[in-house]
Amino acid sequence: MSRVTRRTFLKTGAVAAAALGLSPRKIFADPLGLPVGLQLYSVRKLLPNDYAGTLKQVGAIGYRDVEAAGFFGHSPDEVKTAMSSAGLHCVSAHYSLADLLKDVDGNLKYAKALGLEYVICSSPSVADPAKLANYPGGAWKYFQTGLSLDDWRWNADQFNQLGKKFKAEGIRFGYHNHTMEFRDLGGSTGYDVLLKDTDPAYVTLELDCGWVTAAGKNPIAYLTQYPGRISMLHIKDLKPAEAGKAPGERVSTVLGKGTIDYKPIFAAAKKAGIKHYFVEQEAFDGDPLQELKEDYEYLHAIHD
Repeated sequence: MSRVTRRTFLKTGAVAAAALGLSPRKIFADPLGLPVGLQLYSVRKLLPNDYAGTLKQVGAIGYRDVEAAGFFGHSPDEVKTAMSSAGLHCVSAHYSLADLLKDVDGNLKYAKALGLEYVICSSPSVADPAKLANYPGGAWKYFQTGLSLDDWRWNADQFNQLGKKFKAEGIRFGYHNHTMEFRDLGGSTGYDVLLKDTDPAYVTLELDCGWVTAAGKNPIAYLTQYPGRISMLHIKDLKPAEAGKAPGERVSTVLGKGTIDYKPIFAAAKKAGIKHYFVEQEAFDGDPLQELKEDYEYLHAIHD
């Protein structure tokens, strides 16, 4: 998809700003010197009922880049039209590894038609699907508690193969973490395997700062030690941990109202050469669009 021109975006943004009572300065300021992005999983409950209208509301807040988490049955042309009307640029899309492997060529064709720059794997898989079907608690429980180093090595191999194929078509392939990647597996972790065994020429990383923090690790350390491996960030805040709950069960909240200090993370991100970053809020106490507006305004406030 052709990128929305600045002139077109300024026109769209000016109308949106007036509608929301936001100043143009707030609309067009870019923390990190990058367009402010939103992972559309944040509005997953709204998109199925009003796809184009929800995207327009996202654009009206001031978000410019978006990352998809499903297209809800829409064709690439329909998605492009809706994005353009909202003043948005769909940079990237998330797929589980299982969904990617079901139809690699079909997913690649869709991504090319849409004009995606990135396709990101958002959850791992295993060589033998029976492991998932038979595991107590199901597939996600296995990902959280059962994945072995050999499982991660298999995933790394799949990512290299997919990355090579996607790169040949001009699309960057990457992986987005949760918390299970950082589980100790005898002195090593799944993320260690991915960093070691994936080829940087074919596989980039999208670092979810919220989940890294929930897992007891420091996003700044990864940004500092592996700047060439990380292209994109997910920005989410988390409520305090609850006793007896696993790291992956932490609940997200409005940026600035949780437990994560993003100022030093952004300082490290500037030095690391991050290409894109996306707000992701997965749970809401109030109106989702209002809270996503608060997320957007927080990001600008800490950089003013």
